[in-house]
Amino acid sequence: MIFRQLNPQACRTYLIGSKNDPRVIIVDPVIDHFSDYLALLKGEGLSLTHVIDTHSHADHISAGSALRDATGCEYVMHAAAPPQCVSARVQDGDILRCNTLEITVLHTPGHTPDSISLLIGDKLLTGDFLFLDDAGAGRDDLPGGSPGDHWESLNKLRALPAELVVYPAHEYRNRQPSTLGRQRQSNPHLQQRSKEEFIKYLDDLQPDPADWMRDVLTANYACAQDPQAAWIPVDTPACALRGTMAAGVNEIKVRYIEAQEVSRWLQTDTTDVVLIDVREKEELTGPLGQLAGILHIPIGRLAGSLAGLQAHKFKKIVVVCRSDARATTGAQILTKAGFDRVYVLKGGMLAWKQQTASGRL
Repeated sequence: MIFRQLNPQACRTYLIGSKNDPRVIIVDPVIDHFSDYLALLKGEGLSLTHVIDTHSHADHISAGSALRDATGCEYVMHAAAPPQCVSARVQDGDILRCNTLEITVLHTPGHTPDSISLLIGDKLLTGDFLFLDDAGAGRDDLPGGSPGDHWESLNKLRALPAELVVYPAHEYRNRQPSTLGRQRQSNPHLQQRSKEEFIKYLDDLQPDPADWMRDVLTANYACAQDPQAAWIPVDTPACALRGTMAAGVNEIKVRYIEAQEVSRWLQTDTTDVVLIDVREKEELTGPLGQLAGILHIPIGRLAGSLAGLQAHKFKKIVVVCRSDARATTGAQILTKAGFDRVYVLKGGMLAWKQQTASGRL
């Protein structure tokens, strides 16, 4: 087998073929290198027959649509993939026969609903479903992402041979591909956990979705071929857990406050207390409700809203979410920005509702 990684940056693109056969496939191409791919194909006398995206990407514009138009190749994605320019759609368990290659498709949602992994010989191409070693896997907080689905997908790996070598779609710290057996020992996503424990594990690592990533998804859904179709920051480990947080934020210690103490503050001096709820809009009308007088700023927008919060810089700020995981991230962002009196509602709205039901508030 011919197997080459083509990109110099963190996004990984793989060219795959067979010796003595000019027909090749490309997996997860990036539009910024579109001309490089065409030059490579022409310079080495190769014919591109298939381009495969392992999922709808949120950190770069795919070159899948452009390569299909330029070469006439098949553009392959999962059946649930939103882009309409896809010419061949696959399901879990499908066998793709690309030239002399046989590729087994595994549907591995979690990072996105349309995520697939590809089993090719002794190689497992995992997209953002599984990264290497302590990198874990891609974030699950983008549209359609689901920690529960990710747990189900990870269980599919149990039946696969330990000798398979894992090749992800991103590598931010020059980790080297290694066997699935090693990943079972070194990758935190592959440690034994119940589904509930896994979801809690990811809640505790709740990332910070960036609005620009949604713009990239929209561009890819529309089969954009312009590298400038969405603004993308340079050298950001965006698809990693907490990958778009400012440097040093993760290490900041925050203060937690009990629901009863917050209630006392609100009863004695509301002018000195600001409640910032960082949940998504639909959660505010859910079973847990919301506290009166909140500022609603979803966690993904908090870093970009700091200028508008300057009038509250010297007040007591209590950050609120469902359980306190996202609120912890919010408090870290605010503390990093110089807000000195920042607290996290311990246990979040779950604790507040429990305290209210017991008559303690």
